[in-house]
Amino acid sequence: MTSARLMSEEKTSHKGEGHRERLREKFLTSGLDGFHDYEVIELLLTLATPRKDCKDQAKAALKRFKTLQAVIEAPPEQLREIKGIGQKNIFGIKLVQAVAERYLQKKLIKKDPIRSSKELFDYLYHSLRDKKREIFKVVFLDAQNKIIDIEDLFEGTLTASSVYPREVVQTALRHHAAGLFLVHNHPSGEPRPSSEDRLITRELIHACRVMGITVHEHLIIGDNTYFSFADQGYIAEMNREYEASVRSHG
Repeated sequence: MTSARLMSEEKTSHKGEGHRERLREKFLTSGLDGFHDYEVIELLLTLATPRKDCKDQAKAALKRFKTLQAVIEAPPEQLREIKGIGQKNIFGIKLVQAVAERYLQKKLIKKDPIRSSKELFDYLYHSLRDKKREIFKVVFLDAQNKIIDIEDLFEGTLTASSVYPREVVQTALRHHAAGLFLVHNHPSGEPRPSSEDRLITRELIHACRVMGITVHEHLIIGDNTYFSFADQGYIAEMNREYEASVRSHG
């Protein structure tokens, strides 16, 4: 290999390395303030490929998926369709997504009680936005309504036959939970409840009441909006139905 070629390769390598170092130093100094979205994606792509310039791939990913959130949520097989993005590049994106979700979830544990549907939405929207399938989360609460844990219990098309009250109750008892928030998403972006959503909610409220567990809320998350069963009076109505049923059989 000629000395001229070696010098050219070293120059190219050094230029790419210098660019990455400047991005990293900028982040360590001031966080993500002043970063373009494609630069954030570029940093993520370089986590597992530290000697590769990823600017073009980052811009292509943002052009394809439109937003930073959509890039992070994109399935690996779709990310691999972008020229220059391989399995190693995807590692950085999926690692930060998983860490962020774990961090934000754990940050809620044993903190102050959630006092409104808007607070619950703000806490959980990040973990459900842009999901292509329905995810059914259960937030387990202690007697002071502080969060004990959050679990994804069901996934897919949610129907009364695919959401099992027994499993919800058993998991609540395992956590020694006194109360629950039920949360799921509508990938269509429209949060209005279906007849199945109402049926599922009624069955879960009644099953939990039998075991002395209170369902405080069922929140359906759409595209930057939500529907609250509690705010709309459905939770109170379904509790009255349960109490009337107990009286009639008493």
